[in-house]
Amino acid sequence: MKKLRIKWIKSFIGYSEDQRDTIRALGLRKLYQVVEKPDTPQIRGMISKVKHLVEVEEGIESA
Repeated sequence: MKKLRIKWIKSFIGYSEDQRDTIRALGLRKLYQVVEKPDTPQIRGMISKVKHLVEVEEGIESA
């Protein structure tokens, strides 16, 4: 299954509460933290909501 590597690159200070909740739901707790998530439509939707706050690397293969 393909995975996405998501890196939190910009603080959510000054952004809406739902964007803060989305960052937290992606599993990001600290700025510049990196998490790997499965490439699903739900995760893609979350990323599109906070695309200005994160950096995404696609096509990571998992064993």
